[in-house]
Amino acid sequence: MPSRKVALSAPSPEFLEFWAEPHRCTLTTVRPDGTPHVVPVNSTLDAATGIARVLSSSTSHKVRQVRAAGESGARVALCQADGRRWSTVEGVAVVRDDPGAVADAESRATHRYGRPPRPNPRRVVLEITATRVLSNL
Repeated sequence: MPSRKVALSAPSPEFLEFWAEPHRCTLTTVRPDGTPHVVPVNSTLDAATGIARVLSSSTSHKVRQVRAAGESGARVALCQADGRRWSTVEGVAVVRDDPGAVADAESRATHRYGRPPRPNPRRVVLEITATRVLSNL
């Protein structure tokens, strides 16, 4: 299947189903020297709002990189693959550390992955506003 740009305003049922399945993703951030930093993550995607969320510790490298980008956020890519199916959300990430945003992201992750995330008192949310979505679905 060839890749195509996905309009989150009208995603296919297959695309929505794929992002509801409990797949591990990779999150790519860019280091100050321009090299990619790629890590496995759990994530959620709210296609209606175009927001993807990744829970993380406030001390992680990915969170430090996003914070270093300032209030305007950092360019990132969130990709998931399962066999021949894949989808990548490109966008701008910001760090949210308020308890409401963290609780919302935890609830979404629990729904997607079927279990609550492990306790982490330093938990924050990387909130990614999609600017482009590519997929073969």
